Amino acid sequence: MFRPYRELPVAGFRAGREAGERMSVVAVIPARGGSKGVPGKNLQRVGGIPLITRAIAAAVSSRLIDRVLVSTDDPAIARTAIAAGAEVVDRPPALSGDEASSESALFHALDSLEADPEITVFLQATSPFIGPLDLDSAIARVRDGDEDVVFSAVESHGFLWSLAEGGAVGVNHDHRSRARRQDREPHYLETGAFYVMRSAGFRAIGHRFFGRIGVTLVEPRTAIEIDSPEELEVAAVLAGLIDSAAWPGPIEVEAVVTDFDGVHTDDRVLVAADGSEYVMASRSDGMGVRRLREAGYPLLILSAEANPVVAARAAKLGAEVLQGVRTKSAALIRWAEDRGIRLDRVAYLGNDLNDLGCMAIVGWPVAVPGSAPEVIAAARVVLDTPGGYGAVRELADLVLRSSRSHHEERERDAWPSQSAAPL
Repeated sequence: MFRPYRELPVAGFRAGREAGERMSVVAVIPARGGSKGVPGKNLQRVGGIPLITRAIAAAVSSRLIDRVLVSTDDPAIARTAIAAGAEVVDRPPALSGDEASSESALFHALDSLEADPEITVFLQATSPFIGPLDLDSAIARVRDGDEDVVFSAVESHGFLWSLAEGGAVGVNHDHRSRARRQDREPHYLETGAFYVMRSAGFRAIGHRFFGRIGVTLVEPRTAIEIDSPEELEVAAVLAGLIDSAAWPGPIEVEAVVTDFDGVHTDDRVLVAADGSEYVMASRSDGMGVRRLREAGYPLLILSAEANPVVAARAAKLGAEVLQGVRTKSAALIRWAEDRGIRLDRVAYLGNDLNDLGCMAIVGWPVAVPGSAPEVIAAARVVLDTPGGYGAVRELADLVLRSSRSHHEERERDAWPSQSAAPL
């Protein structure tokens, strides 16, 4: 049972609406640029996706959130947030230091609106695995008047201790009587991922906890909160397990860039007695590249090595090629700028350590199975098909599936719904 930290006239916070009626809901994500534990934390990538983008995606995917605001003092975070579909509130320096509270950023963001929403959703980008369904469940409970505040938590049966002068002391148990787990009432640990609250109550009390408080239980494996480099590494590993449950899906990009060795080939080479080198490529990849070209997608093969076989294969595919490139990421930036393509609208397919620079700057870093562990950790998507056996075709199909879905959606939007026809 959760008790409010202070008794409140909670009925005064409610708008008197019927359960289930639509209420205005705004999500606010504070994301300042400074971070001591993990430099540039909010732009660090987990599963190939910046943390701030992950939080925005969760809010945008919610059925009940109307607007998503990102409060930041950092231009790079602002650009990333806008690209992800959020609105940006410029946070002043006075609210951007280490001592500034999250509540101060929330109030500043709400003050930027014409009027307060009826429900405020406070999300933290340091929690990379926020579930839209969990958000909607919490919002619905506040909307329907079940609680005034609902936050994300995990159930815990842990025995907690504190250190005193006389030694360790049990906090939530009597150490002289160790009850079995099944005989103990659970406790609930905040995950820090989200807090849903009635805006009127938040304004009146000035803190995120007030009135009747409830919890939304989330999966324990999603409960990680990133405040250290070690936690960032753990989250990168978890992303391969958690994100795969919501995938495969379309890859929405405007261009495709690939490495050559290990992507168009199986990373092996046949060496003849005279020193000639031979590699094997997949005809399936050729069809994938052809379909991309016919759909208008630019495709670049970017290779650190200068080898005639790379140029020959690129010519056969009708793809652009840059090889013998010392810094692949710099070459990719120039190539994209010359064509007016935003890097967040590029898919890059790689397999080895020299691909990490490119994978860190594009919107869709993709890896083939069997890639270096660091590449797998940096990838937003890991394909099912190995390099040299149709990996490029698989990526092409995913990109084209996105294009087809977008076209069909636009066609649906262009025609009035049959349910809207006059009777």
